[in-house]
Amino acid sequence: MEKGEWDNQTSVMEFLLLGMGNVTTLQTPLFLLSLIIYLVTVVGNSLVTVVVVADQHLHTPMYFFLGNLSSLETCYSSTILPRLLVTFLTGNRTISVHGCIAQFYFFGSLATTECYLLAMMSYDRYLAICQPLLYASLMTWKVCLQMVAGSWLVGFLVTTVVTSFVSQLKFCGPKAIDHFFCDLTPLLALSCSDTRKITFLSFTVSFLSAVLPFLFTLASYVCIIAAILRILSSVGRQKAFSTCSSHLIVVTVFYGTLIIVYLMPRTPQLRQLNKVFSFFYTVLTPLVNPLIYSLRNTEVREALREALRKALACTQSSC
Repeated sequence: MEKGEWDNQTSVMEFLLLGMGNVTTLQTPLFLLSLIIYLVTVVGNSLVTVVVVADQHLHTPMYFFLGNLSSLETCYSSTILPRLLVTFLTGNRTISVHGCIAQFYFFGSLATTECYLLAMMSYDRYLAICQPLLYASLMTWKVCLQMVAGSWLVGFLVTTVVTSFVSQLKFCGPKAIDHFFCDLTPLLALSCSDTRKITFLSFTVSFLSAVLPFLFTLASYVCIIAAILRILSSVGRQKAFSTCSSHLIVVTVFYGTLIIVYLMPRTPQLRQLNKVFSFFYTVLTPLVNPLIYSLRNTEVREALREALRKALACTQSSC
């Protein structure tokens, strides 16, 4: 669009998040449900992080990664749920353009970081099961710190590039976003700028931030499963699988819903279903992750019991 044409149009200063549709009668139940989900998510993930830091028995690479994942999940859910709670409580569904772009930036950064962090965790399990004799020498604390720091750095750097292009877009037409949070695809659909460059960039970034770590994670688990099947003892197979089963469930849930959301056809008939799956991987996944790790991991369960026992004893003695 030419510069003269821009001058005759009014730039949109705020968007309208349509959310799950016109659910005025359900605002109070949805608010209470979302509030419970958010509180349980924050408390559950924070508890796992604190236990990993406080318990000396959990000072291993696997739990170091788990502590980082739990911290990330707390931040991840906080990019979406507080805004959703305000919407349900006040009925105000508007969000400023800058606020929308900021939400996209933090959501995209944390989602990319999670993809890489899950890949690093799968590599840790690969070394533990496929290279047990070399595990201690390969997975040192220095390597762990580099892997975690690299995951966070790549997540934020990659999304910074995309967000810098998004911030230059002009929005002068419809301002309704048919979603409950600010994602890239709805933003591009509302822009009256030429979005060909950023669309190409988003495909490239999607490969680097989601497809590449997914393929790495998949390859790691192919090797892990092959190694487990070569174990002759059924007890040995069960023990080896138990060390990675929780992570495998988390990876399956996260990538399964992510693939469905972004590969599902963008038709009006499937729009609501797309929102449901988006809600699952953005809101419910951070909720169930600490439950999966605490229910299926004996060491985490024991550490949680010990922490609760000490807290109760401290309360009774008024320490």
